[in-house]
Amino acid sequence: MNKALRQRAILEALRQGPVASQEDLQRALRKRGFKVGQATLSRDIRDLNLSKTATGYTLSQGEGAAALALPPVQRLVREFVLDVRPAQNLLVLKTIVGSAQPVAAALDEQEWEEVVGTIAGDDTILIVCPDKDAAKKVAARVEEMLG
Repeated sequence: MNKALRQRAILEALRQGPVASQEDLQRALRKRGFKVGQATLSRDIRDLNLSKTATGYTLSQGEGAAALALPPVQRLVREFVLDVRPAQNLLVLKTIVGSAQPVAAALDEQEWEEVVGTIAGDDTILIVCPDKDAAKKVAARVEEMLG
């Protein structure tokens, strides 16, 4: 399964409260359809800058917590989108290889009225808008998320 989706599932599990151990986190992921080994989970814990407290793993309160506190769509866009290219009423988003689908799914969840639909490949997302003005608005939103 995709790393971004797995890490999103970890964050969702931790939003429900601390998770006592890596084994408990593995079980929580399994319930969400992810089977991961200890080494992969350790990398995800490091990548997500999770904290280990007396009650278990939690979202960090330091600098990394600000990024994790971002809405999931904004976090995914910041982490994986490389370029936004307008083309009339269309937008082409270039992403890191293998991450177009979770980014497109997160964008779809926003239900922006300016978006007719999205199509995702491996490293490219096509966003269809009804007209050029709508495409400009969506491009501005995505570029704002990029920072």
